[in-house]
Parts: sequence; C-alpha cells; structure tokens
Amino acid sequence: SRYYREVLPGEIVKISRHDVQTLDVVRRPERDPSAFCIFEYVYFARPDSIFEGQMVYSVRRRCGQQLAIEAPVEADLVSTVPESATPAALGYAQKCGLPYVEVLCKNRYVGRTFIQPNMRLRQLGVAKKFGVLSDNFKGKRVVIIDDSIVRGNTISPIIKLLRESGAKEVHIRVASPPIRFPCYMGINIPTKEELIANRPEFHDLANYIGADSVVYLSVEGLVSSVQESIKARQENSLKTQKSFIGKIGHCTACLTGDYPVELEW
Repeated sequence: SRYYREVLPGEIVKISRHDVQTLDVVRRPERDPSAFCIFEYVYFARPDSIFEGQMVYSVRRRCGQQLAIEAPVEADLVSTVPESATPAALGYAQKCGLPYVEVLCKNRYVGRTFIQPNMRLRQLGVAKKFGVLSDNFKGKRVVIIDDSIVRGNTISPIIKLLRESGAKEVHIRVASPPIRFPCYMGINIPTKEELIANRPEFHDLANYIGADSVVYLSVEGLVSSVQESIKARQENSLKTQKSFIGKIGHCTACLTGDYPVELEW
C-alpha cells in the first residue's frame, strides 16, 4: 500500500479498481472553518498518521518543544510514559538541552488503561503495564512528559513507582491542556465529574498525584504547535499562486467548552 492523499473534510470518495473519484464535498455551514479534532493529534492517532498535510509525530514533537518554552524545570533527564508521549518528550529534551532517557519499559500485552471501565481496573492495569529501568534514574531529578492527564489515576502509581525505585525528584509536564469538557463528537472522554481538571484536587494536583510539580501545555501553545506548518504551507501556496482549500480550524471543545456546532438538548 502507498499514501495517496487525504480525504478532505466532508468529502465523499468513490474508490474503484480504475480510479479515485470525488462525488461531493459537504461544506461546513456559513463558511465556518473546518473543526478537526485536536485531541487526535494529542493522543488517539498513530504517530505516522498524516492529517492536514503533516505527520502527527512532528506535531507531537513541536508540542514538547513548546512545553519546554512554557514550563522549563531544573532537572537531570527527560523521559516519558511510553509510548504515545515519546515524540513530545524528545522535543522537550531537545529544547531544554537535557538527555532523553527511558525510565519505564512497557508490557505490550496489556491494553490501554484510559478505556478500562473502573478506577481499580485502571490502577491494576498500570502495575502490570510497566517495568522500571531504575539504573537509568536512581538519585536523579526526572521530568516525565505525558500526553494528557484525564483522571489522574494512571500517573499517580507511576510517580510512586519511580520514587520507590530511587528517583530524587519527579516533575510532570503534560503536552496538552487540561481536559475539562465532554465530547459530543464521538471521542470517548469521561464525564465532567470524572475529569481531574474539574475536581477540587486539581488546585493542588502535584500534591494529589505525588509529583514535585505539574504543568500543562497552554491551549494557545497546542493550537500554535498544530497550526504552525499548516500556516507555513498556506503562505507558501499563496506565493506560488496555488489554491488552498478551506480556512484553518480545529475543535478544542474538550479543552475550552467552545463547541464547533450549536448543541441541541
């Protein structure tokens, strides 16, 4: 198989043995910009996916670089909770001038804890999910880059595991903003009450999860990381007088509560 091209937002495509035909493109109402899910870039998509002409891996690395600008910290090494946050961790380490070192190895036979039906199962999943590479961080100040903290259940036992295995300090940096709102567009985000960003514990999150510090990427930082190369390509296409379809737009509803369509109750 080979990469052919992206399906445009609202495009109906017919694929036959002879060719690929566009049957129709359903435009957004009132010429609104498209509203591609920004959380696909953060967490759900495979890093080798291509959306809007850019690879997800590159966007995640830019998020890590932006996070390093927004939230640097005195530390000895940068690592990650494998493995969806690895590109962001590499970007953070590169920007901070710190070494990227693996501190956890993943058991590949355990599924995603995000979708486990209850807290106890998610926490048990974490214990089975990771092994500790203690020689790599004993006595050192560690920055752990995560792609998102949804409920706070997964990261807490990981921090405990690192401390028990000899980490001197554990600082958490999150390569996306806090998730505060439910998604009505099809992503399986928990209820508002379950989200750690809406709970009283969020006001002292570092203490609650057992970290020395916690800082999230800003919404503006995420949007700029996602849109940077789209804007560069758009400017380039204007210079070469090529047409560029549609305005840039992303759905940030789960982060901001600003939904791309009016909700009917």
